[in-house]
Amino acid sequence: MSVDSILIENGYILTMDPKRRIIRDGSVLVEGQKITRVGKSNELAKEKAELVIAAKNMIVMPGMIDTHVHLAQALIRGCADDVSLVDWLKKYVWVLQGNFTEEDGRVSAELCMAEMIRTGTTSFLECMIHTRYGFDGIAQAVEKVGMRGALSKIIMDSTGYADSADIMYPGMVEDKDACLDETARMYSKWHGKADGRLQVWYGLRSLGAVTPELFQDVAQLAREKETRMTMHLGEVIDDVRYVRDNFDMTLTEFAKENDLLGSDMVFAHGIHFDDEDLQRLADSQSNISHCPASNMKLASGFARVPEMLKMEVPVSLGCDGGPSNNTYDMIRETRLAALIHKAKVDDPLVVTAEQALEMATLGGAKAMGLSDSVGSLESGKLADIILIDMKDLGFTPVTNPVSNLVYSGSGHAVDTVIVNGKPLMRSKKLLSLDETSVMERALKHSGKLLERAGIDIQPKWPIE
Repeated sequence: MSVDSILIENGYILTMDPKRRIIRDGSVLVEGQKITRVGKSNELAKEKAELVIAAKNMIVMPGMIDTHVHLAQALIRGCADDVSLVDWLKKYVWVLQGNFTEEDGRVSAELCMAEMIRTGTTSFLECMIHTRYGFDGIAQAVEKVGMRGALSKIIMDSTGYADSADIMYPGMVEDKDACLDETARMYSKWHGKADGRLQVWYGLRSLGAVTPELFQDVAQLAREKETRMTMHLGEVIDDVRYVRDNFDMTLTEFAKENDLLGSDMVFAHGIHFDDEDLQRLADSQSNISHCPASNMKLASGFARVPEMLKMEVPVSLGCDGGPSNNTYDMIRETRLAALIHKAKVDDPLVVTAEQALEMATLGGAKAMGLSDSVGSLESGKLADIILIDMKDLGFTPVTNPVSNLVYSGSGHAVDTVIVNGKPLMRSKKLLSLDETSVMERALKHSGKLLERAGIDIQPKWPIE
């Protein structure tokens, strides 16, 4: 659906602007790809637009930004529930992903994007695309679907995971030079394409799968190309042992030594940091993608988010993947981010609903290098906007729309999604994807993938 102008009127506008204004009975005018006016509805009453959206009893806000996504894992949702992390990787996740075809990669990406759009995510950072997933096909899918995405090509030159050597499933192993060559080609082909919606990043594999020399080489390449990097760091305590035993350093000492700190890096998870690590992250403005659902499900631990926020470490949110979270719903993730730290530190005042929402919007924009473009509803910014229907028992009464959204909401309440001024969902109907076809293809490909991998997933309870 393509329109030249959109007027969203009579909604609760959560601007996320520098003053964090909430405009009751507000309107947003979109012309082309950008927001041109935000204000009270009576102030915009004379504005004309090709598409007028009545937003009464709806929250109007910036789209959610997910900074740690595994697109390929949507197809293997629920494949490894309630198992330890190493078994989760070695027996299930790596085996399944190591049997992907390029068509599996595209089908999984479309399934993931359909869910993200339906639940209010407009931008995402895909952290690790393996060659076998088909980078071209995934980029083509993002271009067609209309989301804003950073696609990170896997970079590796070893087969370990943290302090466990040579445990990588053979189908997941990639050659260093081939990784670098493909990243360069995909950068030339796709970076900045799709009306600027596409970025190509370097997706460094975890500690143990990348040598220090390669970390340094990639940091230099990324900065020469003026693109960005992401990697898992501090997700498991084994990371701490790996850098201590092999390099006599802490996690961020190792990162600094290998040129990985900086505002152009997104570290996923970031759980096992000491006080000095946090200070280095703050000083370098390195980004942390906090993934509370995944961290709880895999018992990885609790990131020190309250301390990070106090120290002004940039924190965003990520849903992670289908096996580690089982949803790509950023509103649910925002709720968890606002709840779990209260219980962990016995303080109901830490990580407020407002802070969690900032992480899901402004924090994500900063992590993706898009602070000047998205993350808030302001004149001149790109029109990445979602509308959330509050006409629901779970939202009643509406005394504070931020509270309603973060503590009562879920992605199921999202009504409309707009990216770059183009509606991708209206009245809960996907416009750039055929939802039925996406699900049918996912079911077909999932079944064949399980057969190829030789994995039989059965419920723990008997089925008659």
